[in-house]
Amino acid sequence: MAVSLMDFLFEVFAFLDQLGYIGLAITSMLSSALFIPFPLPIVVFTMGANMNPILVALIAALFSTVGSSVKYLIGLGGKEILEKKYEKEISKVREAFEKYKFFWWLFAVGLTPFPDDPVSIFCGIVKYDFKKYFLSMFLGRLVLYLVVSLAGYYSISALVKIINVTT
Repeated sequence: MAVSLMDFLFEVFAFLDQLGYIGLAITSMLSSALFIPFPLPIVVFTMGANMNPILVALIAALFSTVGSSVKYLIGLGGKEILEKKYEKEISKVREAFEKYKFFWWLFAVGLTPFPDDPVSIFCGIVKYDFKKYFLSMFLGRLVLYLVVSLAGYYSISALVKIINVTT
């Protein structure tokens, strides 16, 4: 028996809904830590419709940033290998990060639903300040997931009202 992608996603969302906030935290962290694309904004949208949208956004932002930090650490480990050969270049990039306010560039990356794998790894390679990295990614994702979660909350609520009015 073949299962369609939509059936599979429906089952995944139903399972996550049963797990509640813990399921959201686990999903957010794994979707950002693994190198596998996963539609986390869709999960945040649907969970924002059923739960407290502010809390959904906070949990998704925090745990997806923790997941992305794994990639930062991978880059940090690769730094040892690359630093011997490209020490001067890495030092110049590190200085440019500070000069050109890279914090706001990372914030912008966090605002997008696109994978941040290369950026996170690169930040680790050049030893960009981890606190700045984490804060900028968290804030960007918080804004993203607040918008997505509130959109789920208000759009689904409006749909339910429309359906109830017409029936």
